[in-house]
Amino acid sequence: MVNCAGCKIHSCSNGEECVRGQDLKSYEALSRKEYEKADNKKVLEVSSRIEGKHYMEWTRVEEIFGFAEQMGYTRIGLSHCVGLTNEAKLLKDILEQKFIVEAVCCKFSGIDKKDLNLTPISCDKYEAICNPIGQAMVLNDLKTNLNIIVGLCIGHDILFTKYSEAPVTTFIVKDRVTGHNPAVSLYSNYYRKKLIK
Repeated sequence: MVNCAGCKIHSCSNGEECVRGQDLKSYEALSRKEYEKADNKKVLEVSSRIEGKHYMEWTRVEEIFGFAEQMGYTRIGLSHCVGLTNEAKLLKDILEQKFIVEAVCCKFSGIDKKDLNLTPISCDKYEAICNPIGQAMVLNDLKTNLNIIVGLCIGHDILFTKYSEAPVTTFIVKDRVTGHNPAVSLYSNYYRKKLIK
């Protein structure tokens, strides 16, 4: 069992042995070998540079922009929820200052939920499925270098990431209750009481 979330010391961040006695040392050599691969090394170098030079200065939008620029990407895909079209449009406008941006919403295919025997939100009207696999296929065909998730539902984000040929990062996590700020439920005493019985 691994429980780094329960550690208050994190001696590993100082290069010391794990005080909890968790034997994770074998993974150091395995992961180090993967970081020597050119594509992984470049991602690590660029992300480390951004963290080092802009720590506590850049927002996530600026980090994504800077990361894509330093990676040499030219074409970015946005996989967005139809309910976050405005946010996707604003992000697209920002990114289009430097990149070609392809944006595809989750409902683009119009497949009826009933066709796949899926549970609808409302039984008395037509309801199209969210189609994250289709979104990934569209962006794969458009040869995007980086894909950004903008508010896909839980599970849909997993399927999109699974089928995307380009690397994926998340800009907005869907959380209808907290205004798409899921960390709020960890910081709020009211939510903690609700979640931890």
